[in-house]
Amino acid sequence: MTVHVFTSFSYSYLNRARVLADGLRRLHPEWVLWAVITDLPPDNLVNDWRADGFDKVVTVQDLFGEDIDAWLFGHTVVEACTAVKGAAARHILDVGDCEKLIYFDPDIAVFNRMDEVVDLLDAADIVLTPHQIAPEPRDARRAILDNEITSLSHGAYNLGFIALANRGDGRRFVEWWDDRLRDWCHDRRDMGVFVDQKWCDLVPCFFENVHIHRDPGCNVASWNLSQRHLSIGEDGQIRVNGEPLKFYHFTKLGPIGDTMTHRYAQDNTEVYEVWRWYRNAVAEATDARIPEGYWFYKTFDDGTPIPDPARRLYRDRKDLRAAFPNPRAVGDGFLGWLAAETDYLEHP
Repeated sequence: MTVHVFTSFSYSYLNRARVLADGLRRLHPEWVLWAVITDLPPDNLVNDWRADGFDKVVTVQDLFGEDIDAWLFGHTVVEACTAVKGAAARHILDVGDCEKLIYFDPDIAVFNRMDEVVDLLDAADIVLTPHQIAPEPRDARRAILDNEITSLSHGAYNLGFIALANRGDGRRFVEWWDDRLRDWCHDRRDMGVFVDQKWCDLVPCFFENVHIHRDPGCNVASWNLSQRHLSIGEDGQIRVNGEPLKFYHFTKLGPIGDTMTHRYAQDNTEVYEVWRWYRNAVAEATDARIPEGYWFYKTFDDGTPIPDPARRLYRDRKDLRAAFPNPRAVGDGFLGWLAAETDYLEHP
């Protein structure tokens, strides 16, 4: 039985992906680790993926072909790195020895072996983890707003993790997921879409062989800390509500993550110890040659930042896509049209 694992990221998240891979390699040396790259490297950077713990690398060009600039232009970096997940899953499942497939976001760290999840795939074809597994009290208005109502907006399941069997509903799900993400992987909560997460609210409706995994040690994050208490025993084992911590989702590393963590961890000091460890690990894994916030596709060819409204306009208008098939090009191209016809460059 061969388990393959993949994560999807740009070079600015390589440091986080290295921390994820390090934990997976130590805990599950038998797994095959894939890096899925939706980016081109900064100048003079040649990365040693084997040294980072990855066995295989696949790029967005491998998955979609070389002529993908127009498609990528219609996506923010978060949307793009999410939109490739279905195609990557389909690609990996087609590898001859892949029987079970797991996805982790790059800003996750794994603390214990995941044998229980792997075993679930003996019976289930799809395993999902909810953002919350316990309701907030009626008088916890802020927690209801931050957690339950946010889940209604962003999706019931956190797609920083998903596990799939290479059969039946697992295969059918990946085909549907890939189809939707190629066309509809956007932050459009005004129309009920938030990248891949809201789509997966439909999974228990469309597919029968689904397991909703409610282990409190899985996908611990700011959105469920109000209901999950971390403790560290004398053996050094980190537990969540008495269960071993499997993986922690360190979303929004920085001021936003700090605010939400302090709001809900409160005096649970073990949470801050785990975060301190993660910050140090990410710092040690950071390559100074990669500019902060780097994404090759975030600018036009002359370095002008691409405003998000320009991306939305381009993907929504067929005439603009036809007129400017290479939208990042400068000169008599989409950049010039934006400058003449909109104020997006002045007010991004």
